[in-house]
This record gives sequence, structure tokens and C-alpha cells, in this order.
Amino acid sequence: MSEARKCPWGAWMREHSNEFQIAVMCRVLQVDKASYYHWIKQGCKLQQVDEKLNELIEIIFMQGRENYGTRRIKDKLVQRYGFIVSRRRIGRIMRELGLVAKTKKRYRINTTNSNHNLPVAPNILNRDFYATYPDEKYVGDITYIPTNEGWLYLATVIDLYSRRIVGWSMDDTMKVSLVNDALNMALIARKPQKGLIWHTDRGSQYASYTHKDLLQQHGIVQSMSRKGNCWDCALNEVRKCPWGAVAESFFHTLKTELIYHEIFETKAQANQAIFEYIEVYYNRQRMHSANGNLSPVEFEEKMMLQVETAA
Repeated sequence: MSEARKCPWGAWMREHSNEFQIAVMCRVLQVDKASYYHWIKQGCKLQQVDEKLNELIEIIFMQGRENYGTRRIKDKLVQRYGFIVSRRRIGRIMRELGLVAKTKKRYRINTTNSNHNLPVAPNILNRDFYATYPDEKYVGDITYIPTNEGWLYLATVIDLYSRRIVGWSMDDTMKVSLVNDALNMALIARKPQKGLIWHTDRGSQYASYTHKDLLQQHGIVQSMSRKGNCWDCALNEVRKCPWGAVAESFFHTLKTELIYHEIFETKAQANQAIFEYIEVYYNRQRMHSANGNLSPVEFEEKMMLQVETAA
């Protein structure tokens, strides 16, 4: 919106101040002279609010790494700054500022080798992808990252309570050590009680005896998705599969917000970028709809504060 539309008399008078005397314009327009100079000194309040709003929208958009649309920006404006603004107005401001969210690309990937004779675990989780407290239920999966040096494989461990990435590892191959290292990271950092449910697909890494030994050592209950069941497998599209809505949703987000927009010359470069994305951005800054648009760390801290207050 132009300055003239926001403050018509003040803007017009200032624009023509070299052509007409201020006193004459005030008399003709029936404007108090003191009010005009106060407006010049303080600036148009509405314009100041709009400028602040534009600035906040741009800040939120950039902090969201150019991924946030109007819905998340609106929620952040309310939660963080107390601005109540319609999504339509936010969309208009974004267009005026040239802020366009990154394009979301579809992807489909299969890193699961379930054609093995290793014993598989029953589906203990049974489609219940919500937890009532931290370190009650973890889910794990594997994906791959393209680099100019070849594939880099990423294994993650997600706490279903807050959707936080509590463990992860990267390697050149999809050996058992890849998933064991990711789970060990979570165990060292979180120290979960015995009885933790660990849900994955039927991949050979998760079905291996080495992995099962690690689970038994820490009193972890293993759970695996049913073969070919779209409701609890890790390989179907995010919108069709509640399991995918947790495990693959992170990989989908990682790829559409980072991987698809970068060309990694080396595996080390990809490793550093993914480390920063997980530990700095995703866990601590990125808004998550399952957490009321709080980041996983913010959600855990808020819930912990409520528990302490109640006690």
C-alpha cells in the first residue's frame, strides 16, 4: 500500500512542500499545523506498524530458510510477536516483498532390503504413532544423499513425543553400523528407561543379530512394520501412511528444504550441512505442526516446565 493511501494529507503535504507553503496547505486542507509537524516527527503510526510487520514477515521467512508459507508465518507472528494478521494479508505482503517459498518436489525412495531370512519383530507399535512422555517410543529409518563423490547414507532416530531427531549417523554404506551408530547416539544423549519401543521397517540392518544384541543390551522392545502394509510401512507416500508421516516426513522435509536446493561437491560438505540442519535448525528452530508449531526442543521444554509447575 502506498504511503499516500495510508496517510493522505500528511504524505501529500510533504510531497508538495516545495511548491506550497505549509501554512497555506494546512489552511486549505483544514489540518492543524502542529499535527502535521508531529506527523513529520513521529511518522505515520499505521505506516510504522506496516513497516514493522513487513520486517517481521521477512525475518520469519528467512529464519525458516525460505520454506514457510502464510500459515506458519501467521502462527509465528501470533506466538512470538503478538501480531494477529490474516493469511491473505501476509500473502500480499510476501508477494510485494518477492518472498516465494521453495518448491516442494515429490520423491520416492526405497532403501529397505526386506528380502532376507533374518527374524523379524512383531508390530508392537501397531499404528500408535504418539507418545505421552519423552523416550517412550522411537522410530528409525534410512535415506540417501547424492554428492559428487557418490551416495551418502543417513540413518535417523526420532522421538515420537516431540518429533525430535535424537540420534543420527552418516556413512558411505548402509551397513549395520549405520543404524547402530544412530541409535547409540540417542541412547547416550537421552538415557531412556528400559521398555523403550523401537519401531522400524523390516530392513536387514534392523533385523540383523548385531542390532538385536544392541537392543537387548539396553532393554529396548523391537517393533517392525508389517510387510506390504501401507498403514505402517516406511516406504509409502507421506500422505497415505501414518508411519510415513513420522519417519519419512523428516526425510521429505530435509530433501525439499535442503538437499534439492544444494549441489554437494563432497560427502564432507553434505555431512556438515545436514548436521547443521538437524541440530541447529530442525530440532531447535523449525516449527512443527504436531507440536502446536513449536520446534521439538521448544515443545519438550514447554512440557517439562508444565510438569514441574504442576508438581
